[in-house]
Amino acid sequence: MSKEIIKIEDLKREFTMGNETVHALRGISFSINEGEFVTIMGSSGSGKSTLLNILGCLDQPTSGTYDIDGLAVRNLSKNELATIRNEKIGFIFQSYNLLARTSALENVELPLLYNSKVSTEERKERAIKALEMVGLGDRMDHTPSQLSGGQQQRVAIARSLVNNPVLILADEATGNLDTRTSYEIMSLFQELNEKGITIAFVTHEPDIATFSNRTIVLKDGNIIKDYLNKEIQSAATELALLPVEDH
Repeated sequence: MSKEIIKIEDLKREFTMGNETVHALRGISFSINEGEFVTIMGSSGSGKSTLLNILGCLDQPTSGTYDIDGLAVRNLSKNELATIRNEKIGFIFQSYNLLARTSALENVELPLLYNSKVSTEERKERAIKALEMVGLGDRMDHTPSQLSGGQQQRVAIARSLVNNPVLILADEATGNLDTRTSYEIMSLFQELNEKGITIAFVTHEPDIATFSNRTIVLKDGNIIKDYLNKEIQSAATELALLPVEDH
């Protein structure tokens, strides 16, 4: 039996807007096991951003339970939540969120700066290894402005891996990229997943979901579908089928 990385039961999140109560999540339940690659889909207003914030320990549910790697998140202090974010979750954003004047290597080292258990040498070693994993071993000294969008997203992915998290949480990670670069990035996600890394990938693009092994669809704060993808597409194969661009 594989280990549950994420366990959510009857999760609700309500916001008060003036005199109105907005039910962003209406009592959803699901688990994500170690080694799964799950896409979370839904249109704007479906609750997926709210869910992402709760999964990332950036927000707390109104009721229900959320456990990550066996830890109940509900009663944790701000500091404890920050520790989980730093040590158990690797975040990847649509806009990369890299520091502009800082080299790729230093950007990847960032999450480890707050980890007192990691020495300066180990921090650098782990950052180099993470950049090599995403195919940027030869770009470590480049700043974001010297890198393409796809390369910047690779730096962001390396940064998410450097803490050896139990979960990679990606928010529209291909949203700013063209089709070719999106498929390159999805191919990288598939490679990482094959190495056993658990991924939860929020997207509104159906073609991106075909690269994962399971899809959860939200609508109006409810899960309306949760299914295993019977025919997982290979992003590398799809990439090879794209017409070659003329430069």
